[in-house]
Amino acid sequence: MAAESGRNAAHDIVLFGATGFTGGLTAEYLAAHAPADCRWALAGRNRTKLEAVRSRLAEINPDCEKLPLLHADANDSASLREVAGNASVVITTVGPYMTYGEQLVAACAEVGTDYVDLTGEPEFADLMYVRYQAKAVASGARIVHACGFDSIPHDLGAYFTVQQLPQDRPIHVDGFLRGGGQPSGGTLASALDILSRTTQTRDAAKQRKKIEPTPPGRSAKAVAGKPRRDEIAQSWVVPLPTIDPQIVARSARTLDVYGPDFTYSHYAAIKRLPMLAGGAVGVGALAGLAQIGPVRERLGSLRKPGEGPSETQREKSWFTVRFHGTAGDAEVVTEVSGGDPGYGETSKMLAESALSLAFDDLPARAGQLTPAAAMGNALIERLRRAGIRFEVLAGKPTRPPSRHLTGS
Repeated sequence: MAAESGRNAAHDIVLFGATGFTGGLTAEYLAAHAPADCRWALAGRNRTKLEAVRSRLAEINPDCEKLPLLHADANDSASLREVAGNASVVITTVGPYMTYGEQLVAACAEVGTDYVDLTGEPEFADLMYVRYQAKAVASGARIVHACGFDSIPHDLGAYFTVQQLPQDRPIHVDGFLRGGGQPSGGTLASALDILSRTTQTRDAAKQRKKIEPTPPGRSAKAVAGKPRRDEIAQSWVVPLPTIDPQIVARSARTLDVYGPDFTYSHYAAIKRLPMLAGGAVGVGALAGLAQIGPVRERLGSLRKPGEGPSETQREKSWFTVRFHGTAGDAEVVTEVSGGDPGYGETSKMLAESALSLAFDDLPARAGQLTPAAAMGNALIERLRRAGIRFEVLAGKPTRPPSRHLTGS
């Protein structure tokens, strides 16, 4: 099901933010991989910069020479409503989303246009649910946050894992992340913004909890794990407080394939104990420094928005997320893995999410959805074809993954 505007819209996909670092990579991916009949466009506030992006894309695919360029400004609600009203799906890479994201969500929720972003900001996702969930459900819009490295490997990986286990008993999944890469200016800005807003993040989560329904007769939640040496991860592991476990738990509340009682714990996996201790100290220090305005600004200036790691640096980057799932006496180990997590693979995940919403036969759901709830196995199949691996490493699957999702 597409948004109500669907194939009658002028554009199947509009990309907002193509002049930024990750947005540019997403545009390049679409230029190389979007189907020939995909009607897509670029949107932004600076036409000169958009024209430069379009010229670069035309070197990848000559058909891009005629890509439509649309005016859109994150601070101009009328321009965003115009873009949303002429699209089936809008992609946005314009962050930090707490600063630049709300008006586009509002526009898509109002007119019934599907929306995908890269946010890893829990406060933003929670406030968008509180403010626009009812409108999106009424209009038929699918608002899908966290469609990059936050949180697709974790969300779809957990979903892939539970499909290998029986559904009639409690299921627990541990996710262990390892990887290497460097941040862009936009990613650094978003991380500092999150770290500086811990009180606001807690308040937003409380607001959401008051109004969000729970699944009848089922339980699904993220639970904090304990630091330890883990044999499945073959590493030291420490709880990782990102948006990812929240997204996994929300998928589990939506889809009954996660069983009657589902829990998920999320970890960083580190081979050597001194690296683990050093990383914990570093994150703690960064969180403290982010509370001081001038220091936060200085840290943010270390890499400007639009700047990111070089192609050579990205080629050396990688990630794996290993999952250990148990359901009674049934057990399975799975893994999701790929290349450069922050940019090459993130742009791929984001673009394929939009293509899935625009073209795949998906369940008839609306409102704020997780990637697993919105796209599920259709997106897993797309990402596999694009080179991201979803593998069963150990344990005998109880059944093959179903093509369509179940749940309310």
